[in-house]
Amino acid sequence: AILDPPPPEAIEGVAVAQMAGIVVKMITGDHPATATAIAKMLGIVDPKLPETSIRTYTGPELDAMDDDGFDSIVMECNVFARASPENKIQIVKSLQRRGQTVSMTGDGVNDAPALKAANIGVAMGITGTDVSKEAAKMVLADDNFATIVKAVRE
Repeated sequence: AILDPPPPEAIEGVAVAQMAGIVVKMITGDHPATATAIAKMLGIVDPKLPETSIRTYTGPELDAMDDDGFDSIVMECNVFARASPENKIQIVKSLQRRGQTVSMTGDGVNDAPALKAANIGVAMGITGTDVSKEAAKMVLADDNFATIVKAVRE
């Protein structure tokens, strides 16, 4: 498969967020191998690690867990693949139960429930659907992850 590399500003935005102590997690509907490859490019997981040592949970795996099991993995896992809208909400709520302040970004109708559940839902202003923009507390005019980091700084 051919992957479009993430834009440099996204890679930089993730690095700056991590330096500020923000844990970046990726929740996607993509295939686990695709999600892991993109997460490595972004620096969400260590790019030097072999793919076999990176744990990516899938939506069906999450569906099979009870709340305790879910809560035990959500803090340590940074890549979730084949995630359903319900999985996205579960992840947000689990992080919140663990005392985390959660910001969720999204652009689709399927992201709207998690955007609403997050402490700070952030929708994409250019590619985002009206539903995602209405559910979010913030709309990015430029669809750029690095803009979130700039907003956090301010």
